[in-house]
Amino acid sequence: MIRYNKCVAMLVIQGMSLKIFWRLHQPLKRTQAYGFAFRTLDGLNSVPANRFNCTTLASNASTLNLLRDWRNCHASLQMRLQSTTTATKSVLKQGGIKGKRTFKGPRTKQPSRTNQPSLEEDLMQCIAYSTADQYHLPTLCHDLIAHGFVEIKEFPRDASNVLVMGTENAAKPYDSGTIFFFREGSVVFWNTEEKTIKTVMRILEQHEIQPYEVALVHWENEEINYTVGEGNSKLHRGIFLFNEELDYDQVVLEKFAFSNALSLSVKLAIWEVSLDNFVESIQSIPEMLKSGQRVKLSRAEVMQKIGELFSLRHCINLSSDLLITPDFYWDREDLEQLYDKTCQFLNINRRVKVVNEKLQHCTELTDLMRNHLSEKHSLRLEWMIVILITIEVMFELARVIF
Repeated sequence: MIRYNKCVAMLVIQGMSLKIFWRLHQPLKRTQAYGFAFRTLDGLNSVPANRFNCTTLASNASTLNLLRDWRNCHASLQMRLQSTTTATKSVLKQGGIKGKRTFKGPRTKQPSRTNQPSLEEDLMQCIAYSTADQYHLPTLCHDLIAHGFVEIKEFPRDASNVLVMGTENAAKPYDSGTIFFFREGSVVFWNTEEKTIKTVMRILEQHEIQPYEVALVHWENEEINYTVGEGNSKLHRGIFLFNEELDYDQVVLEKFAFSNALSLSVKLAIWEVSLDNFVESIQSIPEMLKSGQRVKLSRAEVMQKIGELFSLRHCINLSSDLLITPDFYWDREDLEQLYDKTCQFLNINRRVKVVNEKLQHCTELTDLMRNHLSEKHSLRLEWMIVILITIEVMFELARVIF
C-alpha cells in the first residue's frame, strides 16, 4: 500500500514539474529546464519508501511554489522590458532625441492663419506680402498701367506713401479687385485672382530695392477673409466686415486702414526673422565665455555685428510706424479705430515689445564683446611698451658695461 501511494505521488509531482518547466522554455534552454526537472525527480526517487511522507511532499511543494514565483517575476520583467522598448521606439520615431534642433518659426509672430477652412460663397480674401525694403512707386505705377491695371486717383494726398491700383480680374463678383502698394515694401491684395497676384509679383521684381528671399516672402504673409453686409465696418472674429451702403471712395479708405495694419504686420514678421538669424549667429558667444574659451571674433566682425543690430533697430523704431499712429488718422477717427483694432488683432504692440527686448539683450552682448576686444588691444599695447622699455634698458646696460 505504501509503495502504491509512493508511485501515485511520484507521478503527480512528475507531471506538475514537467508542465511547469515546459512553460518556462522561453527564459531557459530546454535542455537546462529538462535537466533541472529530472534532477528534481531523481531526488524524489532517491527517497526511501519509508521516508516518503508528508514532510517530503511539503518540501517539494514549496520548491514548486518558488518556481511559480520565479516564473511570475520573470514574466513581469519581460512586460516591463517590452513596454520600455516600445516607448523608446516611439521616441525615436518622433525625433525626440535630445540635442537635435528642429525648425521653428519666429516666436513673436502672430500664429499663422493660412490653414483656414475653405472660403464660403460670400467670403473674399485679403492677402498681404512684404517683398523688399522699398518700392519705387512712380516707375511701378507706369509699369502697372502698361499691363492693364487702373490707378485709383481719388485718394487723399496726405497718404503719399501708398499706390492704389484697381483690376478687373476679381476673384469673386461681390467686390472689385483692389491692390495697395506701400513704399516700405509691402503689397496687399483684395479679392484678386491668384493668376493676377503672380503677374503683379513678377512686375514688382523690377521695382524693388533690396528684395527679400522668395521663400521668406511667401512664408511670412497674412491672410484674412472679408465680406460685405449690413452694419458698420469692423473687424469681427478675424473677418473684415464692410458696410454695403458705403460708397466706393469710403470703402477704399477703410480698406487702406486695414491694409496699413496688415503691411506693418508682414514687415515686422520679416524683421523678426532677421533678428532670429542674428541671434542664431551670436548664440555660441555666451557659452564660450561661460566655459572660458577664446572668442573667435575679430574687431571687424564685432563692428559688423553691431552695424547689423543698429540697422535693424533703426528700421523697427525709427523708420516705421510701429510705435506711433500715422498722421493720416489724426483727423479720421473712424479709420483710426479700424487701424487700431487690426493692430491689436495682429498683436503688433506685443511683438514690437518682445523684439525690442531681444534687441536690448543683443546690444548688451555686442557691447561686452567690443569692450573685451578693446581691453585686449590695450593690454597688447601695454606689453609692447614694456618690451620696448626693457630693450632700451638692456641697450643702456650694455653701453655702460662694455
